[in-house]
Amino acid sequence: MLDKNGIAKRIAKEVKDGYYVNLGIGIPTLVANFVRDDIDVEFQSENGILGMGPFPVEGEEDADLINAGKQTITALPGASFFDSATSFAMIRGRHVDLTILGAMEVAENGDIANWKIPGKMVKGMGGAMDLVASAENIIVAMMHTNRAGESKLLKRCTLPLTGVGCVTKIVTNLAVLEVTSNGFLLKERAPGVSVEEIQNATEGKLHIESDVPEMEL
Repeated sequence: MLDKNGIAKRIAKEVKDGYYVNLGIGIPTLVANFVRDDIDVEFQSENGILGMGPFPVEGEEDADLINAGKQTITALPGASFFDSATSFAMIRGRHVDLTILGAMEVAENGDIANWKIPGKMVKGMGGAMDLVASAENIIVAMMHTNRAGESKLLKRCTLPLTGVGCVTKIVTNLAVLEVTSNGFLLKERAPGVSVEEIQNATEGKLHIESDVPEMEL
C-alpha cells in the first residue's frame, strides 16, 4: 500500500498542463513536489498566493511565506500575492481547474466530511466549503481506513458534511476510485494490494469492472 507521498505522487498524474490547482491541507500539499517538470501548473492557496512551488529544503525556509496550513512554502518565478477576498473571488468564480482536498469521510454519492470531529476543538472549516461549492473537479487524498481499521469510504458520512455530491475521484493508500451514480468505481489498486483487500476496507457500494490494474507511479 502507499504512504502519504505515494498518494500525492499518484494524484500528481491528474494535474494537466495549464491547470490552476488548489491544494488543501495535509496530503494534498505534497502534490506540488511530484508534478512533472515539463508542464506548466499554477498552484493556488486560499490565504493569498498563486504560484506555489515545492516545500523548501531544510535551512532555506522563509517564515513569512506559508500556505493555508501554515506550512512554509516556496514561490515560483512570477508568483503573485493578494488578500483573501481576491483569493476567494478566484475560487467562487470557478477559475480553479482542480481542487485537491483531504477528508475524514467520503460517501458513495460523493459527499465529503473533512472539517470537524464532534467534541474536538477545531479552528473552523477554512476555505473547504467554498472550494467544494465552487469546484467542478475535486480529488480527495486520504487513507482508506481510520486508525481502528474502519472504512472511511462509507454509504453515508457520519461526520458534519463539508459538501454534498461534489467529489469526483478519490486516491487512497489502497486504491484509485471514481465516484459514480452507482457508488465507488474501482479504477486502480495500489502496488501489492488485492481487490479483495479493497473490498473489505470499503463500506460504501463498490463496483469492479473486469481486471483492475496496479497504479503506475
